[in-house]
Amino acid sequence: MKFKQTTLLLFLLAILSLNANAQKGWINLFNGKDLKDWNVKISKHEYKDNYANTFRVEDGLMKVSYDGYNTFDQQYGHIFYKKPFSAYLLKVTYRFVGEQAKGGEGWALRNSGAMLHCQNPATMLKDQDFPISIEGQILGGDGQHDRHTSNVCTPGTQIDFQGKLFTQHCLDSKSKTYAGDQWVTAEFLVLGDSVIKHIIDGEVVLEYTKPQIGGGNVSNYDPKVKVDGTPLRSGYISLQSESHPIEFKGVKLFDLAPYVKDKSKLDNVLARILKG
Repeated sequence: MKFKQTTLLLFLLAILSLNANAQKGWINLFNGKDLKDWNVKISKHEYKDNYANTFRVEDGLMKVSYDGYNTFDQQYGHIFYKKPFSAYLLKVTYRFVGEQAKGGEGWALRNSGAMLHCQNPATMLKDQDFPISIEGQILGGDGQHDRHTSNVCTPGTQIDFQGKLFTQHCLDSKSKTYAGDQWVTAEFLVLGDSVIKHIIDGEVVLEYTKPQIGGGNVSNYDPKVKVDGTPLRSGYISLQSESHPIEFKGVKLFDLAPYVKDKSKLDNVLARILKG
């Protein structure tokens, strides 16, 4: 009996240790206090100019607001985490609030995104609209139509979908519609230039492979940066300002780079963190 109890205790301690290690692997990209680890690039403004205090922290939330704008005027913005990553699980908790800014495009209603494998923001030109990147598109319901969230869009990039090169700009996920101001958590599993999965409520709602530079849907970029055909193995992460106010209460990342060379270790780590 004593042996069995000891064995059970050791087993439970091992499980707790695995869970603790999984928790330790998470990096809170947003600290809930300030934006010191982030850099802003807004179209028509210089790098690091947070025009009209678009991105701010209030009440422990990262808020994207337009109360300082007379009109939106296609001033698309992005806030970039300070360092790039190659393989990771990104978890973003968001909600749309309020009314769209005056002058915002119709398609930008309740529209934002988590940009993956972004170019270095320091290489973006002043009038560039979007970073060359893979966009995990975030959409909120309009109360009338189905609007899937966690779609993919491709500013200056291309992907393979179901084994074929996908050349259109956006591809819908199979998620349900999330209307109103409810909090939604979106996860993005990114493994270099091999596979990217979009996950909502524990379900993979979209999967594609081979992200690479190419195609259109990005303007006023430096052509030296956009070398078509280049595989996207790593890059920066950014969040969008596209004219509709949005709030983020959690932005965290589990760095998977130490595990990608060992599939069994990677599978074990993913099993733990996705369940958590």
